[in-house]
Amino acid sequence: MKILVINTGSSSLKYQLMDPDTQEVFAQGLCERIGIDGRLTHKIPANGAKYEFDIAMPTHAEAIQAVMDALTSAEHGVIKNMDEIDAVGHRVVHAGETFACSVMISQAVIDALEECIPLAPLHNPANIVGIRACQKVMPNTPMVGVFDTAFHQTMPPRAFIYAIPYEYYTKNHVRRYGFHGTSHYYVSRRAADMLGRPIEELKIVTCHLGNGSSVCAIDGGKSVETSMGFTPLDGLPMGTRCGAIDVSIIDYLMQTHHLSIDEVMDILNKKSGVLGVSGVSSDFRDIEAAAAQGNERAKLAIDMFCYKTTKRIASASAAMGGIDAVVFTAGIGENSAELRAQIVENLGFMGIKIDPAKNNVRGVETDISAADATVRTLLIPTNEELVIAQDTARLVRGE
Repeated sequence: MKILVINTGSSSLKYQLMDPDTQEVFAQGLCERIGIDGRLTHKIPANGAKYEFDIAMPTHAEAIQAVMDALTSAEHGVIKNMDEIDAVGHRVVHAGETFACSVMISQAVIDALEECIPLAPLHNPANIVGIRACQKVMPNTPMVGVFDTAFHQTMPPRAFIYAIPYEYYTKNHVRRYGFHGTSHYYVSRRAADMLGRPIEELKIVTCHLGNGSSVCAIDGGKSVETSMGFTPLDGLPMGTRCGAIDVSIIDYLMQTHHLSIDEVMDILNKKSGVLGVSGVSSDFRDIEAAAAQGNERAKLAIDMFCYKTTKRIASASAAMGGIDAVVFTAGIGENSAELRAQIVENLGFMGIKIDPAKNNVRGVETDISAADATVRTLLIPTNEELVIAQDTARLVRGE
């Protein structure tokens, strides 16, 4: 069975063509810096071939077309045409309380996702673009939506209810949802395997750190607390998103600068985070390079991000009454040894210590804990695509 997985982020698009049963990956790739310039990396694991292309990607539509072209290319493709694909699994960020599990995509599902665009303005539009682009090329191919919010449905009410009039929850479904669910799910289970213990016995804090970032407390395999909220705007400062702020700032900016609510929300979603603080970029690689050259605002953006991630790890541990392991994953978590070290620097009081030599690694599943650490620190590359592919196959088969 060949499943194409489309994982559309706010500024990136990952894809894999794979067999969900054997886990064989026929092709995989990454479209990154969407909206900045655009770059496609296309890999064929069977022969180790890697192709890189600079392709203008002002929006996700161009990224989707680049993926289709790469998969069917006479030079570096792995299929003759898109009809060889049995089903497509789409990562979808926000479905409100409408869907608590993966579903076959229909027009009614797309309509529900469009209703949730105000809740995930950077993500749901991109997710819908991916779905529609695939439907256009493969109109008879089954498609499945796998939702970021589903894993967090196990949070107790004390964790997801906001301290506002209760009827806004009962009537309008205003609550904390949480995101990056497939990533948190996957790495927590890999962590249990690495530790050689049943996940039901473990208290794990997972840190999905990238252009979008979130921290999750996973107690016995279930999400009980996470940093993102009603939308992916809450929590940690991110590439362009502000993260948690005093909501009175919104009214203040509107009054002081004569801005509309739409203009302020655009600022908080697309012009804030490390981009807004550094003034350099939304890409942490650019910011780290600028900081290394003495840019003080770039250094401040990194310090702010690490400081707030440190606090979130500690608070997530408190939500569970303890911690057995902390996991780093996603673009920053997997690839920046410097940021990992800075984040855990002040967590020694919790028993979290890393070995600098072990930490000098990128994108490889590794235990980077110091010998005297009482809490394990693990680097685990996420594999949201595998989770999505397996869910897609299950639904298509009617299992």
